Amino acid sequence: MTRQKRFFVVVPVFVLALGAAGSAFAGEDRFRFDLESGLAFNGYNNVRIPGDTGTLFSLTRDLTAKSGLFFRLRLDWRLSRRSTLSALFAPLTLKAGGTAAGPLIFQDRVFPAGAPLEGSYTFNSYRLTYRYEFIRNERWTVGAGFTAKIRDAAIRLDSGSVHSEKTNAGFVPLLNLRAEYRGPGLWGFLFEADALAAPQGRAEDILAAVLVRLGPRITLKAGYRIVEGGADNAVVYNFALIHYAVVGLLIDF
Repeated sequence: MTRQKRFFVVVPVFVLALGAAGSAFAGEDRFRFDLESGLAFNGYNNVRIPGDTGTLFSLTRDLTAKSGLFFRLRLDWRLSRRSTLSALFAPLTLKAGGTAAGPLIFQDRVFPAGAPLEGSYTFNSYRLTYRYEFIRNERWTVGAGFTAKIRDAAIRLDSGSVHSEKTNAGFVPLLNLRAEYRGPGLWGFLFEADALAAPQGRAEDILAAVLVRLGPRITLKAGYRIVEGGADNAVVYNFALIHYAVVGLLIDF
């Protein structure tokens, strides 16, 4: 079973189990489905693999990086009036192409100068978040919590018959912050972030979006998201900044 299939099987069961244990409350929707899509494009993406002996190169400066469509799926479960549990599936793959300016050591291969290169950067994210809302009224919902993130990443280079790929999967703990404002009319504002920094590296995922209420339970969102971070160690050096032009729907039920 693939990671994606395990995610869609295990996480909903876990969310349902915790939700059933949550305290009941009346008059409010228990679930929110958050569908997000748009265009993702590179800010910078610097790579050296192995981290202490490979060649430092950039997927955005040394190669021509390509933008790409993306999508994200999130399910929120309101456990109580102030507690929420959410599961996120956020896949991403971006491509780049060009020519090696000089000899390039990547993973277990040497790519000669002048070789045509095709690069691929994959960063799939699976997250489970618990958040407590310390402000919750007619206009404002503001909360903070913790996110357990599983990253499933890969960087690949191809040049004719020569190719090499570095994969990396691991657990990353993050702090979560979310603030939503609902105006008296149809308009509102949303800010949300998962972020944490440590000596081994850092990770930030931040969204600022305008909300437009389309109906009692359907809201349009449009805004800007950045995902930034990376790691610096003997195995891998990689720091990337990805920009997202975002449009999506929030559906409460």
